[in-house]
Amino acid sequence: MTCANCVNSVEGILKKLPGVKGAVVALATSLGEVEYVPSAISKDEIVQAIEDAGFEAAFLQSSEQDKILLGLIGLHTERDVEVLHDILKKMDGSRQFDVNTVLSEVEIVFDPEAVGLRSIVDTIEMGSNGRLKAHVQNPYTRGASNDAQEASKMLNLLRSSLFLSIPVFFIRMVCPSIPFLSTLLSMHCGPFLMGDLLKWILVSIVQFVVGKRFYVAAFRALRHGSTNMDVLVVLGTTASYVYSVCALLYGAFTGYRPPVYFETSAMIITFVLFGKYLEVLAKGKTSDAIKKLVELVPSTALLVLKDKEGKHVGEREIDALLVQPGDVLKVLPGSKVPADGVVVWGTSHVNESMITGESAPVPKEVSSVVIGGTINLHGILHIQATKVGSGTVLSQIISLVETAQMSKAPIQKFADYVASIFVPIVITLSIVTFSVWFLCGWLGAYPNSWVSENSNCFVFSLMFAISVVVIACPCALGLATPTAVMVATGIGANHGVLVKGGDALERAQNVNYVVFDKTGTLTQGKAVVTTAKVFSGMDLGDFLTLVASAEASSEHPLAKAVLDYAFHFHFFGKLPSSKDGIEQRKDEVLSQWLLEAEDFSAVPGKGVQCSINGKHVLVGNRTLITENGVTIPPEAENFLVDLESNAKTGILVAFDGDFVGLMGVTDPLKREAAVVVEGLKKLGVHPVMLTGDNWRTAQAVAKEVGIEDVRAEVMPAGKADVVRSLQKDGSIVAMVGDGINDSPALAAADVGMAIGGGTDIAIEAADYVLVRNNLEDVITAIDLSRKTFSRIRWNYFFAMAYNVVAIPVAAGALFPFTGLQMPPWLAGACMAFSSVSVVCSSLLLRRYRKPRLTTVLQITVE
Repeated sequence: MTCANCVNSVEGILKKLPGVKGAVVALATSLGEVEYVPSAISKDEIVQAIEDAGFEAAFLQSSEQDKILLGLIGLHTERDVEVLHDILKKMDGSRQFDVNTVLSEVEIVFDPEAVGLRSIVDTIEMGSNGRLKAHVQNPYTRGASNDAQEASKMLNLLRSSLFLSIPVFFIRMVCPSIPFLSTLLSMHCGPFLMGDLLKWILVSIVQFVVGKRFYVAAFRALRHGSTNMDVLVVLGTTASYVYSVCALLYGAFTGYRPPVYFETSAMIITFVLFGKYLEVLAKGKTSDAIKKLVELVPSTALLVLKDKEGKHVGEREIDALLVQPGDVLKVLPGSKVPADGVVVWGTSHVNESMITGESAPVPKEVSSVVIGGTINLHGILHIQATKVGSGTVLSQIISLVETAQMSKAPIQKFADYVASIFVPIVITLSIVTFSVWFLCGWLGAYPNSWVSENSNCFVFSLMFAISVVVIACPCALGLATPTAVMVATGIGANHGVLVKGGDALERAQNVNYVVFDKTGTLTQGKAVVTTAKVFSGMDLGDFLTLVASAEASSEHPLAKAVLDYAFHFHFFGKLPSSKDGIEQRKDEVLSQWLLEAEDFSAVPGKGVQCSINGKHVLVGNRTLITENGVTIPPEAENFLVDLESNAKTGILVAFDGDFVGLMGVTDPLKREAAVVVEGLKKLGVHPVMLTGDNWRTAQAVAKEVGIEDVRAEVMPAGKADVVRSLQKDGSIVAMVGDGINDSPALAAADVGMAIGGGTDIAIEAADYVLVRNNLEDVITAIDLSRKTFSRIRWNYFFAMAYNVVAIPVAAGALFPFTGLQMPPWLAGACMAFSSVSVVCSSLLLRRYRKPRLTTVLQITVE
């Protein structure tokens, strides 16, 4: 594909196919994603439809869980194919298979519950006595191989074109000034001059052999009723070639030899191929981010082999793509973790900076979670794989980056529209250019001295017309947005900011409000009980046991804080010193220590209620207590107000209809919260805090971080309504939340930013995922989108300005005043470099540095 019109053509053809639900095609990556019904159309038919449209296509990967594409080594003869057929027919769980002997591949549809991927690979190898070796086709490696093949093919065409075009250029420009060569080339070979004949032969090879790809692509595009850059190249070069052949034949039969311009078509094709080669190389650079992410995954893994009793009997090196959930893997010091999992043996430190951004090694011991692709630094670890393949954190990150690169920003609609009318307009301008110059010459409107002695009015006009066709470049417009979005999403991933699409990237640049959830977003999400006070005759220990028993069934972070506080109150000093011992002892005593809670129910945004020993228990905020008719004593009310004024949340407890006591809980602010809020204000963004907590606590926290606009006591379902109220005046609202209870608000916001720890990144409702759980990345996300769309606007400016300036110059607008005439070959060179310049402009985004927050009151952007 060469321009946005090619993309539109391919998308249009795919969407018309029966059984295709949707199709997205990306120019910058040369990838297409097709959603289809397998019973209505096959992959091969989709590929064939794309190739019928004039493009080359190959299947890369499928989201189907029960289908796998294996590469085969050793598949040479018909006998090998028969052996493979026999093995697969006898294999348990194998439903159907298709062997491609040309590509040495086999596609297998299997039952994942009956047979695993590793079993399939092992069965093929053992069943053939080692003659056939199967391996999983990595789609990223295959994609990189296709890119390399495309670059290699383009380089070979460029070399051939250069090899043939340089002699043509020398015959025209250099040889006439060398007497010996001039005499030799002026000799007659039949009715033709030797020099003209040589040029005709060489250029014919360039035009129809090297330039065949342009003719094929142009023909197929026209056949489907569309036009692209190939049509312009074919028109320009064919016009020059046909004129030169006609002039040569005319001279051979009449004796009057008009000038020939064979070198024009040869050099245009050479320059266009050179430009395309540079473009392929530059576009390859834009996808470096995904390549780096893919390289983080090790190629092999050490599988720990166990007997039926679970004893360690050996180790086996396997392809990392063949790791299955439940496998125990050995990770040596200095090697990468092959899959997401849990440590089952050993202690070590792991470098998780690729996910968390923290350079400090993270200690790992039994039951610690490890992430695939991170580096084990010191000790040996045995890990049990929990997530493999597309389920791993790294795969999810790669998937999000890929999805973003496939998506189209709304600003790209402009380029798509221009591309659809660009070629017809250029061809019309070319015809007008020829007509005006030719008519003016025929009517004597300009002096004969403008036309060279060995030329004529027709040739003079034709050269201007060819230059107009060749210099126009729709590619630059088509590449302006996707290449910049590709680079930006890759850069974002490197900084822990995952963007889900070009549309989200575009919206984020104009954000007016950033709405922060309080718990877990502005605060650390690790609540700690600071005080507990009883306002009845109940003993403090009994009070804590009662509250802990009620909260034991709750998933809320505050419930965990209450349980920990009560547990340590009862058992502090009575537990073993080691961490493992504490956990084991804690599990043992929990069932003995806690009271049995019946009829438990959580009241969203208010607290919990249950029955203990047949009596009703309420644990929650002021609203829950008062709604159930429980009176709060004045001394408890005063104590509660004092807590809330100091940014602490009060948990009130009622037992059998009477108020018994309360607990003060605090959730420390993230250390960067106040700085980020001040930084957003410097960027012209209005921060808002949204919380279900009470007004006094909310305002105390807001004052601490510097937020004036506070919305408190908002139920989870009401958060989306607050977002919509801010959008009423047309403002763009970003919502920053933890992605769980904030999902409705994240979905309602123009830009949803989910702050997630490293292992929970695939948050559906959000447009951005801030993997590193750092609020500074909110500023990075906004700043990156602004820098990206500033670059896109420059790309469009350059692309439009180039065409607006270049086409009139090529048409000869300056010739009457300056004598400046652009030869077609030079026009071809300009066209080739215009698209390369846009891609290189996008690549400048790779120099992006995230904003550095230097002080609380000042933000410095590098």
